[in-house]
Amino acid sequence: MAEKSYIIKVEEGKAAADGKPPIGPVYRSCFAENGFPAPVPGMESCWDIFHISVQKHPDSPMLGRRQIVDGKAGKYVWQTYKEVYETVMKLGNSIRSCGVEKGGKCGIYGANCPEWIISMEACNAHGLYCVPLYDTLGSGAVEFIICHAEVSIAFVEEKKINELLKTFPNSSKYLRTIVSFGKVTPEQKAEAEKHSLAIYPWEEFLKLGESKNFDLPEKTKSDICTIMYTSGTTGDPKGVLISNCSIVTLIAGVKLLLESVNEELTEKDVYLSYLPLAHIFDRVIEEFFISRGAAIGFWRGDVKLLVEDIGELKPSIFCAVPRVLDRIHSGLAQKISGGSLLKRKLFNVAYSYKFGYMKKGFKHEDASSVCDKVVFNKVRKGLGGNVRLILSGAAPLSSHVEEFLRVVACCHVLQGYGLTETCAGTFVSLPNELSMLGTVGPPVPNVDIRLESVPEMEYDALGSTPRGEICIRGDTLFSGYYKREDLTSEVLIDGWFHTGDIGEWQPNGSMKIIDRMKNIFKLSQGEYVAVENLENIYGLASVTDSIWIYGNSFESFLVAIVNPNKHALETWAAENGVSGDFASICQNPKARQYIFEELTKIAKEKKLKGFEFIKAVHLDPVPFDMERDLLTPTYKKKRPQLLTYYQSVIDNMYKTANKPNA
Repeated sequence: MAEKSYIIKVEEGKAAADGKPPIGPVYRSCFAENGFPAPVPGMESCWDIFHISVQKHPDSPMLGRRQIVDGKAGKYVWQTYKEVYETVMKLGNSIRSCGVEKGGKCGIYGANCPEWIISMEACNAHGLYCVPLYDTLGSGAVEFIICHAEVSIAFVEEKKINELLKTFPNSSKYLRTIVSFGKVTPEQKAEAEKHSLAIYPWEEFLKLGESKNFDLPEKTKSDICTIMYTSGTTGDPKGVLISNCSIVTLIAGVKLLLESVNEELTEKDVYLSYLPLAHIFDRVIEEFFISRGAAIGFWRGDVKLLVEDIGELKPSIFCAVPRVLDRIHSGLAQKISGGSLLKRKLFNVAYSYKFGYMKKGFKHEDASSVCDKVVFNKVRKGLGGNVRLILSGAAPLSSHVEEFLRVVACCHVLQGYGLTETCAGTFVSLPNELSMLGTVGPPVPNVDIRLESVPEMEYDALGSTPRGEICIRGDTLFSGYYKREDLTSEVLIDGWFHTGDIGEWQPNGSMKIIDRMKNIFKLSQGEYVAVENLENIYGLASVTDSIWIYGNSFESFLVAIVNPNKHALETWAAENGVSGDFASICQNPKARQYIFEELTKIAKEKKLKGFEFIKAVHLDPVPFDMERDLLTPTYKKKRPQLLTYYQSVIDNMYKTANKPNA
């Protein structure tokens, strides 16, 4: 029997013509067979999303944070939709009393908290552009964004005020008002006033507009609601213009999708807010939760306390980036291998039994209720006990981690794909569809998708297995890059957004991300290397946590920097008489040889071509991170910066490696 496909064809493909490569057919979600869903009547803007929910769910809990008593975190304390609305109205009047009008730019800088959302909703109410200032990019990018977007008022987390003050004097050409989410010190006040800026503590600022009552301006679908700066792997951040239309369209599509798979979100759902609101992924998820009248609880801003916050909040939906899920997987794997022989055996038997039934088509909850209760319940409890859906986004999730969590987490584990420019949600895998493992699923029912051939990389959109650059059309698309029409016209062509990502359609209509267009280079013998695809393949080796592969046109072979898996390498070291801590094991030639051999095994297993084999490796015990500017805030590798950082290591590997005969 043919596998069910979750996409429908709406336009035929086109052969190569006029120097343009072949274009694949246009597909959309089967849930949009009768057209894309319209937004809820009356929902024209982000302000309407919130305002409609306030009217429907005035007394439902909306924003919660943990109460700190004598330095200890207690229960979550909640503000209702009505209470949040009242604060938003006060805040909006205060902003307007500073002379900020519709279309003004309002910066928000800091970790997720109720004040972040309240500030955002005040922007939505008065038609201001909400401009998140990156919490992870330091003062250089913050200064650039303030000046580029011409931000006149900024809301700031208390501990970020000094970071913001470092952007003076350049930013003070535009910035007139600073509002702290908490208090302001006399020194900070003096520094701001020195540059002719007003600075207010939160409570004092709320009183500023008490006697005022500004009318809310009319807002339309086409109005811009936010300028979201993407970090980019090179150059200055780009300001992505997101309209009200993009967000309300996305919400309508996600609502239909969840209803179609019987996973509708309701006001009873609870979400843990910890992924940065400065990124589109978390922003649109929180907008969606608000549209349903659901509750959003905030973490305390410390990754070490995240598990404790989860346990107290007991969220029903848990969103994560792969790095968080990798940590959960590694932690569980260590606990299992550190347990008694009987416990390990019990776990492995339960895993194989449940996964076996899932492969036969059983839903995760029906595959083995006994294994869930006896073996996997502890994992469920570790996520608070109420999670029914884990959604991974922002970067690819390893297949083995996704499979593991689908079995042991006792909930749906879905992987999504989208960009800031597409308002995040573009593809998402579906519950209980095991064949979608390792893919990002079919399109969300609000976009059209097609692949465009990339001949220089040998990707054919009209081939028997269609592969090519993923292109997206629909109302969720961005309105352009702020003040950069040149960059906009490079990626937005005839209504199609060109993602730069290479995808491969699967028989069931899901999309597999296999490569990245720009991550291609030529070796000295003229062979092209699609490096991202190779990193995904070598990343299957359980001994690696992360790998960066490098080559250039002056050399005939590839080298790699590997972040080894700590548990796997230390286990190997103990079994092979290699002593020392993790860092010293990584320097040991025997450990390097072991990792090299494991990578070579994978290369042979996956039948890689000779020039795709790695010829030398360097082990770095410290994972690639943002602190050294090696990753973007969404954990994508910054290749030029990696090369600069590891240049001497790379040079040394090329000098000492045995070069193959030309």
